[in-house]
Amino acid sequence: MILWLNGTHGAGKTTTSALVQQLIPDSRVFDAEKVGETLMDIKPALPWTGNFQDWEPWRPLVVETARRVLEYTGGTLVMPMTVLVEQYWREISSGLDQHEIPVRHFVLHADQDTLRGRIEGDTDLGPSTFRLAYLEPYAEAARTWLHGEAEVVDTTHLTPAQAAQQIAEAVKA
Repeated sequence: MILWLNGTHGAGKTTTSALVQQLIPDSRVFDAEKVGETLMDIKPALPWTGNFQDWEPWRPLVVETARRVLEYTGGTLVMPMTVLVEQYWREISSGLDQHEIPVRHFVLHADQDTLRGRIEGDTDLGPSTFRLAYLEPYAEAARTWLHGEAEVVDTTHLTPAQAAQQIAEAVKA
């Protein structure tokens, strides 16, 4: 099974995914961003689009990597990864479905002010115009399709541990 933790920057995906992994037996965290980083390391570089998710190979490589890891290890993959383009989510989710891999899709949500505050106050990564630029696309995706495709966990007033507990309980139910 895959537990996909979606949501924009500042929602708490990375922190929450590590905590979810501790609560779900036989689980591992797989950050699909690493697939994008691998593609970014190709020399000469692939034509830059502004986001590695726009590169056609990224989506099937995420599916294939997750499939192979699950085939090798079994258990559950916890995947923290923002996907705000509906077509990309459809490609990934249908690819996983073709391999009969069940997916529980969660969106970690917070209001815009909370997200902005978290990004601007991030002591690890520092303030980031890149991360702030995704607030509006996230809001648009949430309004139009994303929240209808996932189980929404509002992290506005939750700690990452509380969000992880909520996800783990939903999975176990």
